[in-house]
Amino acid sequence: MAIEEYNTYGSTSAVPVNKVIRNTFMLLSMTLAFSAFTAFISAAMGLGRMNIFVFLIGAYGLMFLTHKTQNSIWGLVSAFAFTGFMGFTIGPVVSMYLSLPNGGQVVTTALASTAVIFLALSGYALTSKKDFSFLSGFMFVGFLVLVGAMIAGFFFSIPGLSLMISAGFVLFASAAILYETSQLVHDGQRNYIMATIGLYVSIYNLFMSLLHLTGALSGDD
Repeated sequence: MAIEEYNTYGSTSAVPVNKVIRNTFMLLSMTLAFSAFTAFISAAMGLGRMNIFVFLIGAYGLMFLTHKTQNSIWGLVSAFAFTGFMGFTIGPVVSMYLSLPNGGQVVTTALASTAVIFLALSGYALTSKKDFSFLSGFMFVGFLVLVGAMIAGFFFSIPGLSLMISAGFVLFASAAILYETSQLVHDGQRNYIMATIGLYVSIYNLFMSLLHLTGALSGDD
């Protein structure tokens, strides 16, 4: 899969939309597989959950690096570093759920639900070719609300708040999948590396939120 100079900001060079879509989903498949591998490694090592500040620095630092190198071969390296890091953080969480009664069922349900939702939403956006750019405003407001709710959760003990936040992230991630796939279809995103990162983050948020909700509903959380 060759690196091409895809200018995200209004390039006049005509890059076939189908090629960008194909490269995006090829890279997404590879990064998801690599993420699963690093999750397995961290789980096998028996590590605990990563410190939130280490997670934020690592995640946003690698996302920034990927953005800066998106038009070079180093963009691919950064993309795998980012998704590998994110997978590494998933391993201890999945291990914790697997150690609980019905934990295997919880993880399997969350994983299957994530796959079904992603395939259904991205498939709909690809086949219908509907423009979902109108979701950007709702997503921005939704993100601010979710961040505000998370901050409130640090300072106040509000029953059910964590479940509401997880449910909100399921909706937010679903909207993001529609929006990001639509951007590919309508030539709004020309860089398949950044498109991959956007979709990967949506899948990550969707899985982690569904894992929390499924665990809570099954009584294992």
